[in-house]
Amino acid sequence: MRKIKQLLLVFFLFAGMMAIVPQSSKAAPPDPDCDPLDPACPVDGGVSILIATGIGLGIKRARRKKAQDKM
Repeated sequence: MRKIKQLLLVFFLFAGMMAIVPQSSKAAPPDPDCDPLDPACPVDGGVSILIATGIGLGIKRARRKKAQDKM
């Protein structure tokens, strides 16, 4: 019985938060000066983070493979 009460409490807290958060967060309007098809328009920062993560992962795997080849 206690487990059911805990699950219901967590469910209602989560549902309450999901009902409040979307109303309080408003997205900023897009920049009217930047056309997405224009090559001078900057690329989103997320792409840079993904590229850096991929490079780091590749370096890690190369080092691990090199260490295994020495053994």
